[in-house]
Amino acid sequence: MGSPAPPIAYLDHAATSPMRREVAEAMAPFGFHRFGNASGSHSAARDARRALEDAREEIAALLGAQPAEVVFTGGGTESDNLAVLGVLGLCERDHPVVVCSAVEHAAVLAPARAAAGGRGRVVGLGTAELRVVPVDAAGAIDLAALEGSLGGDVALVSVMLANNEVGTVQPLEAVARIVRERAPGAVLHTDAVQAAPFLDVAAAAAGANLITISAHKLGGPKGVGVLVVREGTPLRPLIFGGGQERERRSGTHDVAGAVGLAAALRQAAAQRAGEAARVGALRDRLVDGLRSAIPGTLESAPRARVLPGHAHLRFAGIEQEELLVLLDDAGVCASAGSACASGAIEPSHVLLAMGATRADARSAIRFTLGHTTTERDVDQALAAAPPAVERLRR
Repeated sequence: MGSPAPPIAYLDHAATSPMRREVAEAMAPFGFHRFGNASGSHSAARDARRALEDAREEIAALLGAQPAEVVFTGGGTESDNLAVLGVLGLCERDHPVVVCSAVEHAAVLAPARAAAGGRGRVVGLGTAELRVVPVDAAGAIDLAALEGSLGGDVALVSVMLANNEVGTVQPLEAVARIVRERAPGAVLHTDAVQAAPFLDVAAAAAGANLITISAHKLGGPKGVGVLVVREGTPLRPLIFGGGQERERRSGTHDVAGAVGLAAALRQAAAQRAGEAARVGALRDRLVDGLRSAIPGTLESAPRARVLPGHAHLRFAGIEQEELLVLLDDAGVCASAGSACASGAIEPSHVLLAMGATRADARSAIRFTLGHTTTERDVDQALAAAPPAVERLRR
């Protein structure tokens, strides 16, 4: 018999976070006993509807919104697509302009590019114009360039609250102020998916018209998210049918998912301050240890400007695919942060936008820590990474 597999050190919370026990317990009754369709009228349906609306009210309160502004979706990607294409779908301009930062998630950039390329006509859109705003070496949006890109023809501005790859927190309050001054008719959207476990979204995204949240990045279930749609924000649905969610997103409600998202957001909010400090300390120990043990290790962005759980590192002279394989063999789960549909890892558009060379971008590894991360996980990564990098450099 071979040697037993090493224990897993899960350091890929930015990809998905393990479900919290409290979330699983909150969702459990809706699998067998409370199974009604929330759109019905009998007692089982009314019970499901009460649970759904209770979850909506709690999510709204935690996100600084009104219950009627909370739209349940199938996750962060759908929410981002709904934000981009939904605003463009009701825009009265012949050639509306979408403004995005260069480091947005593909769920924002892809629909914006589709609309700009004319393919948006398949969903009833005219051709839009896409303006991509550069970022600095830390991944933060260039506010002067943003200001210069705005005008009366801008329909939508999308700037994420925190980057999913390197973790950089964007100056969203300043972004909102500039948008109000330079393009007062524009809708401001922020993807807060990555930020939600560590930042108070209600405060940080107070100036946004649209806010994207995804449950599984908070220790909730996969396949459910929210788009906060502030009152008065025009939005054309992408999914038509029974008219659920005030006709903004049709489809039978995932009541268990909504309950799980509310429970995950509640736990994250209650533990935010303590977890930010605890996880940040673990991240610092991991980064400091790797930089000490592995010459030529660089942090992609200053720690003071990124989320507490992000450690995005470049190891000179290695290929990220090979290092990820060796780390996986040692039981350490990490990621490159960007992959194309074929499975081959491409240089990150985020790192390239930050000024990295293609070679530097291919040497980057993302370790992301979260609510389940322990000292043992950090110890395992510190034991596994240095010999793996040395082996690859040889």
